[in-house]
Amino acid sequence: MSVVVIGLSHRSSPVELRERFAFVEAKIPDALKALRASGTAHEAVILSTCNRVEIYAATNLEPAQAFAELKQFLKTTHAFDAPLTEEVYTLAEPQSLHHLFKVACGLDSMVVGETEILGQLKKAYDLALQHQHTGGKLNKAFQRAFNVAKHVRTETSIQRGSVSVASVAVELAQKIFESLNDRHVMVIGAGDTSEKTARALLSRGAKSIIVANRSHDRALALATELGGSAVSFDNWAVEFEKIDIAISSTAAPHHILDRAKLEPLMKLRKHRPLLLIDIAVPRDIHPEVNSMPDVYLYNVDDLQTIANDYLKQRHEEIERCEKIISEKVRVLLNPKSSTDFADERRLKFPHLRKSAQSAD
Repeated sequence: MSVVVIGLSHRSSPVELRERFAFVEAKIPDALKALRASGTAHEAVILSTCNRVEIYAATNLEPAQAFAELKQFLKTTHAFDAPLTEEVYTLAEPQSLHHLFKVACGLDSMVVGETEILGQLKKAYDLALQHQHTGGKLNKAFQRAFNVAKHVRTETSIQRGSVSVASVAVELAQKIFESLNDRHVMVIGAGDTSEKTARALLSRGAKSIIVANRSHDRALALATELGGSAVSFDNWAVEFEKIDIAISSTAAPHHILDRAKLEPLMKLRKHRPLLLIDIAVPRDIHPEVNSMPDVYLYNVDDLQTIANDYLKQRHEEIERCEKIISEKVRVLLNPKSSTDFADERRLKFPHLRKSAQSAD
């Protein structure tokens, strides 16, 4: 049995396509169940974020057949009839494991070295594990990936500086407004990335935070923690008269803001500049609003320009990380030929460590 990967990411496809294949978290367990029932995969994990949709599968099929069936699974699950070619990447061992380790370390992220993806990867793995869709093969691969990510964090400087989607969003806000002092911010969707963005904005001088979330209790809890205020999700648009920046990251399957809804709100604001940062996939804000006067809309792909600047700064550290990952993949595939194997045996059989200490 081997591990294969199929996916779409910000490197291979635009957000317009990625949002078509995004998985709602609540539906992932059933999707995994259907995938395993089809016989394509014995074990599987689905990772769906704003920047990537990936399926990690342990299978007995030949890679070419596994890739064909996984691609068809993606298309069928999302009712997608058009052909998929270079937009989808497919990887077999050892490249599949190398990719998993890179994702865990933030090396394949839009912002190289960012830390959010590790938490998202752990959450995706835990979801599959809880519903018994993983086994020995993927359990070992993912646990090793998490260990490699920890090793990279401690042994390199890859995460120095602004290394998250949230921090890049804040950099963008500062370029638009020069200073965030006295700027009023709304966060629509109180998820992890939204929370980090709100904290980053406050740390850079934002005057106030308004939080809107479908769960008002969650919005109230986050607003209280940040010293802001919470509003009902149904009434967030009313607050647009007051704000300068809106960060939107909901799990809505459709646009929550379009031109028809925004135009009367801009009149109430007397056409003061408004920065909209849409970090949701599927997107929360219809792209047509970007053509409106005094409105500046950026989605997750638009953040890539700023991220590329950070990439140049991290080139040497990336090389160090790549060497670490390559060695860890080699160890995973050939454990008996490595010092790590001896370390694992000592962990499993403590008496061996005691014997060695006695001999010393």
